[in-house]
Amino acid sequence: MLTRASLTIRLHPDDDVVIARTQLVGGTRLIDEDVAVVGLVPPAHKVATRAIRKGEPVKRYNQIIGFASRDIAPGEHVHLHNLAMGAFDRDYAFGADARPTQYVDRPATFQGIVRRDGHNAGKVATRNYLGVLSTVNCSATVARAIADQVTRGALARYPNVDGVVALTHGSGCGMDTHGEGMKLLRRTLAGYARHPNFAGVLIVGLGCEANQISSLLGAEQLDEGPLLRTFSIQDTGGTAKTVARGVAMIEEMLPDANDVAREPVAASAIVVGLQCGGSDGYSGITANPALGAAVDVLVRHGGTAILSETPEIYGAEHLLTRRAVSHAVGEKLIARIKWWEAYTAREQGEMNNNPSPGNKAGGLTTILEKSLGAVAKGGTTNLVDVYEYAEPVTAKGFVYMDTPGYDPVSATGQVAGGANLICFTTGRGSAYGCAPSPSLKLSTNTPLWVKQEEDIDLNAGEIADGETSVEATGQRLFELMLATCSGERTKSERHGYGQNEFVPWYVGAVM
Repeated sequence: MLTRASLTIRLHPDDDVVIARTQLVGGTRLIDEDVAVVGLVPPAHKVATRAIRKGEPVKRYNQIIGFASRDIAPGEHVHLHNLAMGAFDRDYAFGADARPTQYVDRPATFQGIVRRDGHNAGKVATRNYLGVLSTVNCSATVARAIADQVTRGALARYPNVDGVVALTHGSGCGMDTHGEGMKLLRRTLAGYARHPNFAGVLIVGLGCEANQISSLLGAEQLDEGPLLRTFSIQDTGGTAKTVARGVAMIEEMLPDANDVAREPVAASAIVVGLQCGGSDGYSGITANPALGAAVDVLVRHGGTAILSETPEIYGAEHLLTRRAVSHAVGEKLIARIKWWEAYTAREQGEMNNNPSPGNKAGGLTTILEKSLGAVAKGGTTNLVDVYEYAEPVTAKGFVYMDTPGYDPVSATGQVAGGANLICFTTGRGSAYGCAPSPSLKLSTNTPLWVKQEEDIDLNAGEIADGETSVEATGQRLFELMLATCSGERTKSERHGYGQNEFVPWYVGAVM
């Protein structure tokens, strides 16, 4: 555990930098490092602890985060003006750190909802929604109108239903019907249609779109029934008739959706998607490692955690391949890294277009530095499998799903894969929710918690303050995860976040 006295945080004895815990002014003596600060260093930013020559690698977490773009003096602020990306070899060492998981003798439980019938029979839900999905942007307005009318009307008579949500998107037409983009969209929509947090789903189309309802159902092997209904605007005869018909269909589902009761369920039924957004220099020190500690606890209780955001593990993938349970699993991850390198090159971009301006203001300089902090969310247990975007996650334990780094797109893929909970760390104050799955927010620093407590569920900044440890915060978070999966509402749910954050990943040309 950190002490309160030190002005900086050293993460590894061999690091070339330490992290400022508060704003440091020129001349301040860092007793622990025996250097004096040169100039002004903001909180969460890096301070050099030795002379670093131009071209030399710079280490944080005992890992390379970049190369000095000019000579750096001891005590100097290390950031965009003197640290840059550079190529270097990574040792993937497939499976070198894989170890048997130590499972607990008596797994924890939570109050979950076990689906007894229909297309979700046997699955465990953490929430109880009805959903209205659109096949195409053209049916988005109608889908929202259906959900709004039921919410303002009949829903009040069904207290066990958490809500009726419309999940709409901006694609579904003007795209190759056999291309990768269509496959991703259909896989995403099907994942939500099957999600246990939906007691029932209505899919609404226009009628002439590329993403035809019949093709969606056929490609994803979805069967219509009382709790999975479909229809289109053109077949119904217009907007008003479509809304009225959709409202009637959802109202027919409400009695069945309401007929549920929570019961004790093993924590092995929890599938948590791991996210970080608005990261800062504290993310890899406080909230991300604390989430990783909670993930380790969950895995030992038989649960599943999904790490994602491939552009934000770039440069740290070797830490994951070392934990792969097999060479084949490790190679699956590297194949996704190579896909992203080719993808960004084709789009005339580069993987280091990340961090964002907000990340940089918070102290992160290169994607290497951001990624090394981001992978801490995944804890320390074995990497048991790697999935493509929105694929159903069937393995238990710690897994990886290939997604973009943009949080709404990434979490959408995780929920489509089966995540019934999202845990989201932030150092800048991201606003986010993810219906139908609840989203827990963790702040990386106490000033953010004080400023934005109404949006954040747990303050991991106490770790940097010297008030608690990573392990203790991880245990608190695990207990909060159980409470949330039992029905306790998160801050984002209380504010109504969740419907507008459904953003399927679009890959391919808009035709």
